[in-house]
Amino acid sequence: MELKAVIEALGKLKTPGIDVLIYTDSKYVVDAVEKKWLDKWVKTGFKDKKNPDLWKAYLQAAAPFRVKFQWIKGHNQHPQNERCDALAVAASHQPNLPQDKGMPS
Repeated sequence: MELKAVIEALGKLKTPGIDVLIYTDSKYVVDAVEKKWLDKWVKTGFKDKKNPDLWKAYLQAAAPFRVKFQWIKGHNQHPQNERCDALAVAASHQPNLPQDKGMPS
């Protein structure tokens, strides 16, 4: 879900070529990009990697920008992180949620 959130956020940006700094508590997402794991996965055709569709969507969404990531520890009183968590939890408790068409059921 963290990667999906990054993709959705990048999709909202309207000015190509800008620097984008994404804060996330997902060490996996940060390391995949910042440590260049993703570059290796692309070269191997995402062999044995989970969610290649999401990683490909990330690459497409990130392409127009200069994206950097900043990892923050989750549930550590970071105001924006706490707010995002509260919103996600509240949304997950709503009745009759539509299925995310991009995710397996």
